[in-house]
Amino acid sequence: FQFFWLSLNVWLFGKTFLLYNQGLQYYYLHQMLGLGLCVSRASASVLNLNCCLVLLPMCRVLLAFLRGSQKVASKKTRRLLDKSKTFHVTCGVTICIFSVLHVAAHLVNALNFSENYNEEFVTLNAANYRGEVSQLYLMSLLVPGLTGVIMVLVLFLMCTASTYAIRVSNYDIFWYTHNLFFVFYMLLMLHVSGGVLKYQTNLEEHPPGCFNPNKTLQENLTVPKAFEELFPDYTTEPFPEDLPVPEPFVQNSFMRVCSEEPKFQSHFPETWFWISGPLCLYCVERLYRCIRSNKPVTITSVISHPSNVLEVRMMKDDFEARPGQYVILHCPRVSALESHPFTLTMCPTDTKATFGVHLKVVGDWTERFRDLLLLHSNQDTEILPIFQQRRYPKLYVDGPFGSPFEESLNYEVSLCVAGGIGVTPFASILNTLLDGWKCYKLRRLYFIWVCRDIESFRWFADLLCMLHNKLWQENRPDYINIQLYLSQTDGIQKIIGEKYQALNSRLLIGRPRWKLLFDDIAKCNRRKTIGVFCCGPNKISKILHKLSNSSNSYGTRFEYNKESFS
Repeated sequence: FQFFWLSLNVWLFGKTFLLYNQGLQYYYLHQMLGLGLCVSRASASVLNLNCCLVLLPMCRVLLAFLRGSQKVASKKTRRLLDKSKTFHVTCGVTICIFSVLHVAAHLVNALNFSENYNEEFVTLNAANYRGEVSQLYLMSLLVPGLTGVIMVLVLFLMCTASTYAIRVSNYDIFWYTHNLFFVFYMLLMLHVSGGVLKYQTNLEEHPPGCFNPNKTLQENLTVPKAFEELFPDYTTEPFPEDLPVPEPFVQNSFMRVCSEEPKFQSHFPETWFWISGPLCLYCVERLYRCIRSNKPVTITSVISHPSNVLEVRMMKDDFEARPGQYVILHCPRVSALESHPFTLTMCPTDTKATFGVHLKVVGDWTERFRDLLLLHSNQDTEILPIFQQRRYPKLYVDGPFGSPFEESLNYEVSLCVAGGIGVTPFASILNTLLDGWKCYKLRRLYFIWVCRDIESFRWFADLLCMLHNKLWQENRPDYINIQLYLSQTDGIQKIIGEKYQALNSRLLIGRPRWKLLFDDIAKCNRRKTIGVFCCGPNKISKILHKLSNSSNSYGTRFEYNKESFS
């Protein structure tokens, strides 16, 4: 996908480059600026396209609607929507690359405007006089120069704060700098309003390089002797309008006669056409999300789990969600501007309106949020009843939004692999199956959960046991295949006695042997299409992706879907 998008941008760059290099309307401007004109305009066209499309993957409501609509989006289309984050990152990288080209080309243009000052067509010039070599002074006089410098600084902040190291060490920096995109787009709309580059509008009346008989001999004639032979009585007075033009000048290809002076006009800002639609769509969606989430939810219970994991159960009027979706939580007492996404581990159903999330306490925001909810309790586990509701901080929920895991119930066979807290999207799927599994297409589920700490399995041990017992009672023990892997064996022990005997028998030590696992699943499901879903570290997801794309001798096809919290 990245190769295709890069090829498309290179093609657009080359197409625009040739237009400005060969177009007659840019003849005089090209004589002044040379290749700097072509490179600056070609890179600008690529920037217009990517600045237009980089916002679309961030329209979460639109993506959730398309993903959930069976009529609008097929399975292949929904799998393409799963690449929205990748597309957003690809557009961002493209913007950075071609912004460097754009800035470099305009620095060359600023120098050429000074060195190649056109005294014949003064309106083409951006400099005040020939030899005005102070580029910084020249750019400071122009709106495009000032806005361009600020946009480069904003883009630099956004790009550097988007790196993996910054996002992991300090997510707040990434969040705040990324919200500078609004400043970037406002400056972009001002940036194109300068009208520095101009094109010729009267090509028919004044073809580039034509001969103007109303000009003086020194200004128009490149072959003085030939002109003197034809016009021996020529003076510096204006050329008589009623005097017929000699035939040689009409027939000679390089001596075409022009009827008027060239007229130049600034380009209409095309960038507005590119970004106005997506920007308005994004703003409308943000307004809709603000209205939808302006009412706080009712927190029904808060549970502290082992390994610094907090479970929050809540209720909200008219809230509907599908298994695998996620919501964005905003707590003003924690941060007035900051909000974070969390996958739903429990979805509302026809019989219960409660939904919930599990969040791992790993940063400043989650630490402050935990302290507010648990009221600085030192107990390992605490369930706060509804009569203490007035002591909970206000919590706003935006969503739900779609994710690749919604498709896990639409395969006949699914393989779900979780790493640590990455089990949360699969928890909502397991809860849904506990309520009833016969209405879904799914007929066999392979559930692989890898954890470093054995206490982590207690997060959803009750849920796994209840689902296991339910399927045994319905004579479908083969519906779900549970495999729990403990990667670190320090202090190994059973999960919890006899209560979780079904899980103790499925607890394995070490890491999964992925190749053997895929071969075994392919052998048991010959000539079937299996959905592979992963939420965990990138190392695991890369291995699963590679194995999904490899062939096998059983005719089994693996379709890879991935969610990463890295």
